[in-house]
Amino acid sequence: MKISIIGTGYVGLVTGTCFAEVGHHVICVDNNEDKVKMLRAGGIPIYEPGLEDMVRKNVAAGRLTFTTSTAEGVQKSDVIFIAVPTPPQPDGSVDLSYIEKVARDIAAAITSYKIVVDKSTVPVKTGEKVAETIKRYCPAKAEFDVVSNPEFLREGFAVGDLMKPDRIVIGTRSQRPVAAMKEIYQPFQAPIIVTDINSAELIKHAANSFLALKISYINAIANVCEAAGANVQEVANGIGLDDRIGRRFLNAGIGFGGSCFPKDLSAFIKIAEQIGYDFKLLKEVQNINANQMERFVKKITDTLWVLKDKKIGVLGLAFKQNTDDVRSSPAIDLCHRLLKDGASLRVHDPKAMEKAKSLLPGVTYVEDMNEVAQGCDALVIATEWDEFKQLDLDRAKKGLTHPILFDGRNLFDPAEMEKRGWIYKSIGR
Repeated sequence: MKISIIGTGYVGLVTGTCFAEVGHHVICVDNNEDKVKMLRAGGIPIYEPGLEDMVRKNVAAGRLTFTTSTAEGVQKSDVIFIAVPTPPQPDGSVDLSYIEKVARDIAAAITSYKIVVDKSTVPVKTGEKVAETIKRYCPAKAEFDVVSNPEFLREGFAVGDLMKPDRIVIGTRSQRPVAAMKEIYQPFQAPIIVTDINSAELIKHAANSFLALKISYINAIANVCEAAGANVQEVANGIGLDDRIGRRFLNAGIGFGGSCFPKDLSAFIKIAEQIGYDFKLLKEVQNINANQMERFVKKITDTLWVLKDKKIGVLGLAFKQNTDDVRSSPAIDLCHRLLKDGASLRVHDPKAMEKAKSLLPGVTYVEDMNEVAQGCDALVIATEWDEFKQLDLDRAKKGLTHPILFDGRNLFDPAEMEKRGWIYKSIGR
């Protein structure tokens, strides 16, 4: 298939590259000339495991190309995927100006039948607006269909998620584009759900909001466990073995972040409000998530008392492991709170330090995780990188003025840490 992807962020670049990997011919479009030059040379502007090698391989094979021209991408493709940002607005609703602009650009360029696929996460009824816009601004009055094909990619695992998806959702008002969409996804061998376009758009927001609910639920359980002297990990294992519930997304911590869950949760609450439903359940999910950070900061202040002039080491800046993404990162939020209270910070992240520098200009960046604790009053784990489980605890203990570790991701065993002489504070244990 001849495919174009408009937008080369996390979703667009991973989607386009994986499509090329299975044999499709893909043109990725982006209005950032520097990014396009980098991509043409086989580099990538983000860290995503396995992606860079795959980009280079498919660029070299001629299946993956990059351009700044939307018209070129549209004219040389049969199927056009929209994967541009849909950032949140102050009231929680979604800014659809990028979608609208791309729809107008597509309208100006099409002269024959095209399938326009909305890959971006958008509010329900956006597909209808995209169709209206293309119809209104298309001078050639060409035929087209608009399809909703939501993505379900986890940063840090995006390549695997796309190559081996749980399901593929195709939302459409017409049967005409279905065969082509199935052909695109045939190599991925996953269940395909064909539904109306409004249902497809709701599936993404409903799924992400449910996962956010699951995280907030286990964090609330963690708070109960602390009060009861129980262990949240044992509780999570016990309820997670129920196949109606499952163990995934039942890891207590300092709360969820990133570019998807907070944005999609706020958007879904706003969408429900606009159609007349007060989604109080999801509002409480937000409240629990915000309160989880407050409780963790209180653990630190209760132990260290005055934070002013204290030096604290922080392990983790990305919002989760296996990514360099610091957007809406709980780790960055934690750092800001500690700095506001007068602490100075030594920080480390395996991949996210460069992107964190513009958000945290007043901290010391340390290349070796085992050096972060040097001269500090306490150490904090804020992101669940597997590397941090290999921390040299004896070395860290010697570097600290007091052997205090605040583990916001429950990476170590409390009994073992106590045996080794640590003052160890974790979540729900």
